[in-house]
Amino acid sequence: MMIDYLIIGQGLAGSLLAWELMQRGCRVVIVDNGGENASQIAAGLINPVTGMRFVKSAETDILLPAAKNYYSSLSGFFHQQFFIEKPMVRIFKSEMEKDAASKRLNNPEYLNYIGKIQMETFLNRNLASPFGYLEQKQTGYLLTAPLLECMKEYFISRNSYRLNNFDYSEIELDPIVNWKDLHPKAVIFCEGYLATRNPWFSWLPFQPVKGEIITLQHQVELPDKIINHGNWLIPIDENQIRIGATFDRENLNTQITEVGKSELMLALSILTDALSNSTLINHQANVRPCTKDRQPFIGRHPEHTQLAIFNGFGAKGSLQIPWYSQRFADHLLSGTLLPPSCNIRRHSKKIF
Repeated sequence: MMIDYLIIGQGLAGSLLAWELMQRGCRVVIVDNGGENASQIAAGLINPVTGMRFVKSAETDILLPAAKNYYSSLSGFFHQQFFIEKPMVRIFKSEMEKDAASKRLNNPEYLNYIGKIQMETFLNRNLASPFGYLEQKQTGYLLTAPLLECMKEYFISRNSYRLNNFDYSEIELDPIVNWKDLHPKAVIFCEGYLATRNPWFSWLPFQPVKGEIITLQHQVELPDKIINHGNWLIPIDENQIRIGATFDRENLNTQITEVGKSELMLALSILTDALSNSTLINHQANVRPCTKDRQPFIGRHPEHTQLAIFNGFGAKGSLQIPWYSQRFADHLLSGTLLPPSCNIRRHSKKIF
């Protein structure tokens, strides 16, 4: 069967790219092994201002509106809300952090994303904030797992989904591209950190990071806000919270660990002792496909142009993928140049 694009991986990157191409009239088949991927486990946080120095993410002014519009459109199509807008409170861990945030208040580029600095020593009666805290705006999180499930059902209904353990050796490139019974114009790899094993793209400088997340049941009064205290805390409802994430570059596997759970519980205990008797109801782990230069990897292989990659979004996938999926679709269908910051040519020209 002749198709336009074969997409490997049904995480957020593969799903949104497949959706974008299908909306533009392309015949797409997406292949996935059906297992749990990093997108399904990730918190899906959208936070324009991050880090100890409170730096606004690159291209936020275009990425954020694009993401909100994209998820709103998907919500309208599937009649289900996926992006939850919720304010964030950044609890300062030191006077140095507070001073860094204060400098941003005088920068007009940050006015749409940060609010006031509050000097209260308690955010509420259960959460200590001895150095005060910063109110952040235009933050929220994506309900990634429900979104991916809806999209999977959509792909299945369009005969555009194959449940399969993909084997690189099954791809034939000459004289035309073949995979099983499919003859795509191009194969696009959206396989997360597994791209480090991809025979055509393993040369890209990935820097995968394992993260663990826990979900707790509790009976504590908490503000209906995302709490950032070095780790993040997301209130799912009045009695459930998610806490994450650990940061491990050495043990790149999807196994949950007692070390990871203990690290998160210790961070929580520093924030408050009110949640010490909470009940653990879920513990998850996966590997984020981060990159050394913190920019995505997008583009065609320099020698095998029938092969392409759309990957490397790391912890900011929920914010970045909608806009970049549109730009990659423009590139694939119209030859529009990719932004140099994401184009894999920045690395391939040193190797090929």
